[in-house]
Amino acid sequence: MRPPVDGERLRELARRLGKTASAPTTLYLTGGATAVIEGWRPSTVDVDIRFEPDRDELLRELPGLKEELSINIELASPPDFIPELPGWRDRSPVVFEEGNVEIRHFDLYSQALAKIERGFSQDLADVDSMLERGLVDPRRLRELFETIEPQLYRYPHIDPATFRRKLDDALA
Repeated sequence: MRPPVDGERLRELARRLGKTASAPTTLYLTGGATAVIEGWRPSTVDVDIRFEPDRDELLRELPGLKEELSINIELASPPDFIPELPGWRDRSPVVFEEGNVEIRHFDLYSQALAKIERGFSQDLADVDSMLERGLVDPRRLRELFETIEPQLYRYPHIDPATFRRKLDDALA
């Protein structure tokens, strides 16, 4: 079992990827990595990331970095679990840069909806933190849910009515 990942180890991962990237790349942080960087959690079990564009040199570097830094790294982001929200890239704030890599949080509205849909206690606590800190506006979150609701059929594991109830509960 690998030790929890704190902010310094996250930044070291970004530094190492920044040295590897030969061309401009965006690295999106999701889930626990966002929580750690934003300070509402001291650590996370794994680091969920997404590259745009995909770069073979960075993907090939990940297995070695996982071992050297003792970090669980997953290629995962909200659109793997729920439909893409319109305008998500524009709402993905820059956190810092390392070399050719721009590190951003994946859109917090996308993260919040994916966490609500999953419904795990840590995910719901993260959503509470986003709401309490004003990082996510409840009205806008509901509006964005309504934009993707007609596309939920593409995700057969999601029951739209249950997802809506989970959203109502999270915003209550």
